[in-house]
Amino acid sequence: MKRQDEMVDSFLIAHREFMTNLKNSLALIEEELTEAEEIGKICTGEWCRATESTLDELTKFIFSLSEPRWVSDEDSKVLKDLRRKVHDLYAKYKGVAA
Repeated sequence: MKRQDEMVDSFLIAHREFMTNLKNSLALIEEELTEAEEIGKICTGEWCRATESTLDELTKFIFSLSEPRWVSDEDSKVLKDLRRKVHDLYAKYKGVAA
């Protein structure tokens, strides 16, 4: 039983680190989109395609993640917040690209 608890703790630490890295990735994209909003001319065809492709992949990835049954409510909220955030970023991208 002790070994199982250690495994769950290890998975939980890895899961939290993974979610933190996803959050950081979305923050970088948000910074780029904010900068693009301010500059206005940054949205070249290549930039738009690359940004949309990245957002598409992140969206597919984040929405395909399932919540492990052993995570806390707080950890579960992080995934829900990531899903909401990537959705909001895609809407922001569409506003910049228009």
